[in-house]
Amino acid sequence: MTQNHSSATSPVLQLKEVSAGYGDAPLLQRLSLSIAPGSFTAVVGANGSGKSTLLRVLCGILAPRCGAVLLDGSALRSMRRKAVARRIGYLPQDPQAPDLITVGDLVSRGRYPYQSLLRPAGQDDARAIAHALRITELTALASRPLQSLSGGQRQRAWLALVLAQDTEVLLLDEPTSFLDLQYQLELMELCASLHRSGRTIITVLHDLNLAFRYAPRIIMMKQGRVVAHARAQQAVTPQTLRDVFHVDCRVMIDPLKGTPMLLPTASLGRARTV
Repeated sequence: MTQNHSSATSPVLQLKEVSAGYGDAPLLQRLSLSIAPGSFTAVVGANGSGKSTLLRVLCGILAPRCGAVLLDGSALRSMRRKAVARRIGYLPQDPQAPDLITVGDLVSRGRYPYQSLLRPAGQDDARAIAHALRITELTALASRPLQSLSGGQRQRAWLALVLAQDTEVLLLDEPTSFLDLQYQLELMELCASLHRSGRTIITVLHDLNLAFRYAPRIIMMKQGRVVAHARAQQAVTPQTLRDVFHVDCRVMIDPLKGTPMLLPTASLGRARTV
């Protein structure tokens, strides 16, 4: 079982005055942010607001131009990649795999942080892979080529790879993409279960009602800045939704979950992006 290496009071991840992006102009601008261990956070915002960039910075794939990224209080840039991969699992928005790779082989790649020439795959790896396949309902498809699966099945296979890493922190960039409603709900229920088991989850979601229903904390982004970072009930207001998404919404209470639920009433024009 994944162990929590953070104290109850210190952030597991921190950004301190971070600027990062691509090309000449940084997308994230002097961003400071703290993620508590064991929290479940959804990142929402208009296209181009910096959501995916934020996740890439948090996992160390994109180095900041200035500022610091801390994992358990230590500078991320000073840590070896395998050490980071034993702590942070990252599912990108558009992952790529070699042609003809099978589902089982793909998921087995999640164990690379624990293996080396002196430590080849063993029973712990086999158990982690089998568990990841089971909870994503892919055991029966393990020998199938990834390319032969539906979009939703492929998405679950990529999630299984990340789960096989057995990390405390999960960064998921639009994990419900390509999934029909049934599997969207099942994936979010799985995330909720992982959260209850102690994992820290940060996920980018486009479906706002899905985000507010499952993630107790919300980060709203606009043009590379955090507009709100709070519990969903505090972050979700008609004014913040108008500012971030350029829509008028009625904010109601989900009768099943007691969480915010949106009913868009009017568009205020094209949202500005960068």
